[in-house]
Amino acid sequence: MWEDWIALAVSIAIAVAAAALITVIVSLVFRLIARRAQWPSALVGRARPPFRTLVVVIAVWIAVLAVAPAGAPWLGAVTQAFVLVAIAAGAWLLSALVSFAGDLALARYRIDVPDNRVARRMRTQVLILRRLAIALIVILAIGSMLLTFDAVRAVGASVLASAGIASIVAGLAAQSVLANMFAGVQLVFSDAIRVDDVVVVEGEWGRIGEITLSYVVVDLWDDRRLVLPCTYFTTKPFQNWTRTGSELLGAVEFDLDWRVSPARMREELERVLAQTPLWDGRASVLQVTEATGGFVRVRVLVTAHDAPTLFDLRCIVRERLVDWVQRETPAALPVQRVLMGESASPPGSAEPAAPAADTDAVGLFTGSEEAEERARHFTQAIPVITPDREADER
Repeated sequence: MWEDWIALAVSIAIAVAAAALITVIVSLVFRLIARRAQWPSALVGRARPPFRTLVVVIAVWIAVLAVAPAGAPWLGAVTQAFVLVAIAAGAWLLSALVSFAGDLALARYRIDVPDNRVARRMRTQVLILRRLAIALIVILAIGSMLLTFDAVRAVGASVLASAGIASIVAGLAAQSVLANMFAGVQLVFSDAIRVDDVVVVEGEWGRIGEITLSYVVVDLWDDRRLVLPCTYFTTKPFQNWTRTGSELLGAVEFDLDWRVSPARMREELERVLAQTPLWDGRASVLQVTEATGGFVRVRVLVTAHDAPTLFDLRCIVRERLVDWVQRETPAALPVQRVLMGESASPPGSAEPAAPAADTDAVGLFTGSEEAEERARHFTQAIPVITPDREADER
């Protein structure tokens, strides 16, 4: 009896030593490779803990099976325990490899550069695919672990027999979850939004901070976080300011007096834009777009290389032009005019005679043969009887 336990302990010790030797050899091999490339060291850092665990578990399992008595009552339970641990360690190792592959792909596409549209698209797709792969590995590992139990296999057989009803019930119960999941995958591969895209949703301006399988996080301009389900971006309209590029055109409007000089204001705009690095030089336009309601509306169009720069540029243009109007052309400041006059005629003055009725006036539908013919088209061919025609008929 004691001899069996001693043999088992010795066998386990040898197995652990062999596992340690294997891990050391593998580590040395990757260190040699790492002298020429950077990725082996990152792989070792990611996969070392799960790989060591898996190797040790397999080695100890083999040692136990080698020295255990054939009819030992505890052998079945121990074997199942080793199977469960091996499955968990294998899933851990696969998840680490997937994470390493994702990090390797992300390192090739940097988003901290000016032209990063392709990098943002690839980053979004890699992040979603990595989450999908890890979730699939975990689900398969849990399913494999459950199938090692005889009772669960029996339940699984009965569930498979009624798979149609079970799938319908599960689909109805998880309808919103599945809809968000498929919407997340659709967003990634349709390239509708990407990580770091500038969007306007629900009247809020911000950047896409995170895209998951169920929700999207928008980092708003005032450090708030707007969390929306993935189905929002597939069922409702939204603005994407960096869909194909980050360059934008913005407007600044002024309501000024009619005495404003657009030519002088245009010269001042050129001086303002020449002094600021925020303007990208693509377009600068000053136009009078309206002249109604007692004011002249002046619209200034300027361009910048991205949305935050455009916002600051518009503020600078608005501030400098307001200051210029106050200093150089105060007569152009917007004012409200009120005409003061007598509301009634002075005493003793004669009231103006009412104008005589113009009986010979030609209108759209009366006063001429063409007008009367035109009127017949709107009266369903009923002749229009005028006083002159009535006298003639009599």
